[in-house]
Amino acid sequence: MTRSRLAALAPALVALLLPAVATGQDTGMSHAAMDTEMPKDEMPDGRHLAKATFAGGCFWCMEPPFDALDGVIATTSGYTGGHVSNPSYEQVSAGGTGHAESVQVLYDPETVSYEKLLDVFWHNIDPTTADAQFCDHGHQYRTAIFVHDEEQRRLAEESKAELEASGKLDAPVVTEIVDATTFYPAEEYHQDYYLKNPLHPTATTARAAAATGSWSGSGVTRRRATEACGPGCTLGLR
Repeated sequence: MTRSRLAALAPALVALLLPAVATGQDTGMSHAAMDTEMPKDEMPDGRHLAKATFAGGCFWCMEPPFDALDGVIATTSGYTGGHVSNPSYEQVSAGGTGHAESVQVLYDPETVSYEKLLDVFWHNIDPTTADAQFCDHGHQYRTAIFVHDEEQRRLAEESKAELEASGKLDAPVVTEIVDATTFYPAEEYHQDYYLKNPLHPTATTARAAAATGSWSGSGVTRRRATEACGPGCTLGLR
């Protein structure tokens, strides 16, 4: 979440991002179940904001590339695509809830397009690996685009087809494109993790290694990514 951009918009964002509040399980922490419909709320300056949701493995590592974009107002790490209400991190990590670690992006479509968000998403994942991303393995680390309306679905399908036809990949794209369901924000310590723990060896370095490779999900790229990961981003150590 980019705090400088967020501060001035805080009152309106509270109303926009927290339509319902439910008590989390196991941890005793509160989770806000986010509305699945695309928000078109008007901000104080008259702008309309939109919402996009992506699963790209470790959510710690998916916030930074979106936060860096002009027009992105906030990113929230959380869980979506599962069948358990108000899941905790421990439940999701165990793999039994069906959720994917995800990032929800609140953005100004007049400044940054959904197509640009898709481009950033594709360049920060390995789209050819099922149920894993770099060091993290399990269905909760699958890649997916959770679409909020038919226009997002159309654009996501087109971008996936373009990527598959580009010749840049050496294996089929396995990233899912599915309807958005209830999004549960993760516990507070997961939010802005890269800002709170700038020296932690998260998989951000792995993604950087992959981006400088063939972007093909090749063995060389995967090996470089895994070497860059460090011991802290493997399942069970986060």
